[in-house]
Amino acid sequence: MAASLASDGKRPWHVRLSQHLATRVSSLKPPSNVRFENPFRVLGLLNRKQWLFFLVAFAGWTWDAFDFFTVSLTASSIAESLGRTVTDITWGITIVLMLRSVGAIVFGLLSDKYGRKWPFIWNCVLFIICEMGTGFVQTYEQFLAVRALFGIAMGGIYGNCAATALEDCPLVARGIISGMLQEGYALGYLLAVIFNRALTTTTSHGWRSLFWFGAVPPVLIILFRICLPETETYKAQKNMERASHKASFMQMAKASFKNYWHIMIYLVVIMAGFNFMSHGSQDLYPTMLEVQLEFGANKRTVTMCVANLGAIAGGMLFGHMSDFMGRRLTIIIACTLGGALIYPWAFVRNGGIMAAVFLLQFMVQGAWGVIPIYLSELSPPALRAFIVGLAYQLGNLASSASSTIEATIGMRFPLETPADATIKRYDYAKVMASFMGCVFGFVLIVSFLGPENRSADLSVGHAFESQRDEEYEYDVEKSPPDDAEKNTPAQHQDTQVA
Repeated sequence: MAASLASDGKRPWHVRLSQHLATRVSSLKPPSNVRFENPFRVLGLLNRKQWLFFLVAFAGWTWDAFDFFTVSLTASSIAESLGRTVTDITWGITIVLMLRSVGAIVFGLLSDKYGRKWPFIWNCVLFIICEMGTGFVQTYEQFLAVRALFGIAMGGIYGNCAATALEDCPLVARGIISGMLQEGYALGYLLAVIFNRALTTTTSHGWRSLFWFGAVPPVLIILFRICLPETETYKAQKNMERASHKASFMQMAKASFKNYWHIMIYLVVIMAGFNFMSHGSQDLYPTMLEVQLEFGANKRTVTMCVANLGAIAGGMLFGHMSDFMGRRLTIIIACTLGGALIYPWAFVRNGGIMAAVFLLQFMVQGAWGVIPIYLSELSPPALRAFIVGLAYQLGNLASSASSTIEATIGMRFPLETPADATIKRYDYAKVMASFMGCVFGFVLIVSFLGPENRSADLSVGHAFESQRDEEYEYDVEKSPPDDAEKNTPAQHQDTQVA
C-alpha cells in the first residue's frame, strides 16, 4: 500500500491499490532462505536488560487482563448482589472496552513524548485505585461509574507494554517475544480463574475479595518498573530530537499521521476483528459453563484453566512461527483451524470439552500471538506506543458489545429453568458458535488483504531519515531479488520502506 492514496506525482492511488491486491497471494509465500530456529537459542540472544524490559511489560499486561476478567468471571455473583441481570452486568464489560481508547490516546501520547517509564507507573496507580473502588460499590450505578474509570486506566497499558518489550528486542526473537508478551493476557485470565475460585466462594465478602486482591500486585509491578531505565530506542529518539530541531516530537508525529493514515485505518479494522475473536470466545464462556451447562465451581475452574493453558501454548508457538512463515500467513492458518474447531468447542458436552476448549483457545491466542510485533512493525516509530495502543483499543471499542450481543441474542433461546433457580438458563453455545464463525472469517479476509512489514527497522533513526527524505512509502510493487534476500536474510517485507 502507498503512503497516500492521493496522487503524489509517482503513481495514482488506484494503480498502487491494484498492485497491492495483485500481490496478496504471492506475498504469503515464506522466503526460501528463512528457516525454523530453535526457540531456546533465540531466547538466549536477549541480554539481561532486554529480559527485564520484557518481564515488566509482561507483568503489566498480565495484570491488565486479570483486572478485566474479574468481572466476566463473577458476573452472575455481582448480578445477584446488586439485584440486576447478568446482561446488565455485562454492560460493565462493554463500558470498559468503550473507554479504553481514551486511555490509549492519553497514555500513548505521554509514553511517546515523555518516556515509557512514568506513564506506565501512573497507569498502574490508577489500576490500584479502581480495583479497590470496585470492591466497595453498593449500587449498579456506582459499579458502572468505577468500571468506566477503570476502562480509561486499562486502555493506556497495551501500547506501552508492547513498546517496552519489543523495541529493543533482537530481530530474530521478535516473533516469540511477541507471542510470549501477548499471552500475558491468557495468563492473566488463568490467574483470575484460580483466584476467583480461591477467594470468591471461600471468603465472607465473596466477589469483592477478588477485586481487593487485584489491587495488590500492581504495587510490586510499580516497584519493578521504578528500578529500570528507559528503553535504548526511546533514549535514541530523545537524543535525536536534541541533536536536530527537524526531529522534534511534534514534527515527527505530524509526518507520521500524514504518511501512515491508511495503515492506521487498517490496524483499527483488523484489531476490531481480533477483539471480537477474543471477547466473543471468552467473556461469556464462564457464564455459559455455569448457567447453561451447570458446571460446579471446581469444574468451571478446571475448564477455564485448560482453555488458558491452550491459549498460552498457542500464542508462543504461532508467534515464533510468524518469524519464518510471515505474520499474515500465520494468522490465516490459525483462523482456518480455529473455525474448524467451533462445533466441538460449543456443542461437546462430555469429557471432550476439555480438548475442544484447549484447541480453540490455542488457535484464537495463536493468531493473537502475532499481534504485538505485527502492529509494532506497521506503526511509525515516533508514535509506536500511541498507534499500537490506540489501534488495539479502538478495536476494543468496536467489539465492546461482544458479550452483551451474545447475552442478548442468547435470551431468544431459553432453556428449561428449575423453578427454584435465581438465574434463567439460555442456549448461549448456539449464539457463540455462530458469532465465532463470522469473526474467524472476517479476520482471515482482512489479514489476507492487509500489508506486512516483517523484519522492519524499529529504530526512530530509520524513521526520521525516511521522513526527512520524504520516503515514507509502503511499496508492494515487487519483492527483493533472491540475491538480495540472501544478503539480508532477515528481510522479507511485503510492504517496504522505499
